[in-house]
Amino acid sequence: MNIRVLRIELKRSVAPWAGVVVLTSALAFLYLVDASWWRGTTAWTAQWTSLAMWTRSLLFYLWPLAVGLGALQGLRDHRSKMSELLRSTPRPARHRAAMLAGTTVITLTSAFALLVLVGAVQVLANTGYTHLGWLPISLVGALFLVAGAVLGMGAGRALPSVLTPPALAMGAFVFTALMHMSLGRTETTTATGVPSTEPNRVSLLSPAVEEVRDVLVTLSASVHVGQTIWLLGLAATGFALLVVATPRSRLIALTPALAGTALALLVLPSDPRRMYVVDEAAAEPVCDGPVCVTKAHQTRLADLAGPGKEALRLLHGALGGRAPVSVRENTAVLPDGAMPQWSGETVLFDFDDGVIAAAEGEELTRALIAKAMVPGCTPVGWGSWGNEDFAQTVAVGWVLGDLRPLPGTEPASLRSEVEAETRPVWKELAALPRAEQLSRINAMRTVALSCEGDAFDALSGGASR
Repeated sequence: MNIRVLRIELKRSVAPWAGVVVLTSALAFLYLVDASWWRGTTAWTAQWTSLAMWTRSLLFYLWPLAVGLGALQGLRDHRSKMSELLRSTPRPARHRAAMLAGTTVITLTSAFALLVLVGAVQVLANTGYTHLGWLPISLVGALFLVAGAVLGMGAGRALPSVLTPPALAMGAFVFTALMHMSLGRTETTTATGVPSTEPNRVSLLSPAVEEVRDVLVTLSASVHVGQTIWLLGLAATGFALLVVATPRSRLIALTPALAGTALALLVLPSDPRRMYVVDEAAAEPVCDGPVCVTKAHQTRLADLAGPGKEALRLLHGALGGRAPVSVRENTAVLPDGAMPQWSGETVLFDFDDGVIAAAEGEELTRALIAKAMVPGCTPVGWGSWGNEDFAQTVAVGWVLGDLRPLPGTEPASLRSEVEAETRPVWKELAALPRAEQLSRINAMRTVALSCEGDAFDALSGGASR
């Protein structure tokens, strides 16, 4: 591509504006909206995979925007009434199409790359775990923008109407919405009978991804391959529509898109557990004695090791041979609505857990003891407050001999409720003989670890509260 011609093409096209709109709107969305991409270990500036996944999620609206702007670019010759003149020139149509598409491809790719670069600078300062596993996610994201814009250009050339750009943009937006609301979801029922939905194979034709809920989750290689095949088919159809001129040839130009879709659906996985998978390298344990974190969070091990070992010592003193012997970051990734699974030998924790996230130093020891005694049986993706939290508070008070609200128990009204519910049970438990105390604690832990029953009722002797 001649640099001089490229410079002229950039001046007379909407390509630069397309890149500016994509970059500025994405940054505005990220920085002006206080949402989950700023919180916890999955913040978009916390880890490389989270950065790639969150920027990909913005394609929910950036992709329709690219399709609409591409269609506007494709109308340029029609608006200037030069279509017949250009067809009469000896220069091949594919050369003109390549120049027209090339400018938009360059600007959109540059805009998306700058968006990723803004996050990458911050990720470098926030994590010690560097890898390249996130790169395919971002590369496919850029390819979505490119393919969408080229397809829009071809459609704008084939259907030269002022209504084409907004109609295509709205159609693309409806497509992405349906992929995440109905057509791309399959209703399921978890083992506990909780109704839920999971993404199906068709949903992977959408440019956006599922909300980032776990730093260890990434897209599988088969997803990248299938989406690349589909996007190359769309781009080929868009480019063909830019070149051809007759109705029959335009129908033939749809072949790459149809073939790409069929082939992609054969490659894309049908099982949700093969779509979003655990990054085994990121989940690899890094340990200091009995305390382990994932490689993704290895920089946090130094702060966790001391409180973790102290928690194990205190638990052994209180529970004896039934006490857990290790502390490990939880790497299990379960579908929404699934019941968590716990072990009596290992204290499993998550850095995004409200109690753990709010604690440090001595308070972190209390938080780990709480997770050892009552790890929590709220289905994945749900939120709750009640008896489990009261049971945690009393259990930690029993181990340490001091009843206090756990870290993260805010506001003051909530602390008052915890005090009112837990103080009588704690006093009753402390007044019992040591053998009876241990019997109730063991009964509570059995219920809490199996997620069958009410841990607070077991702690209070089985009385309904």
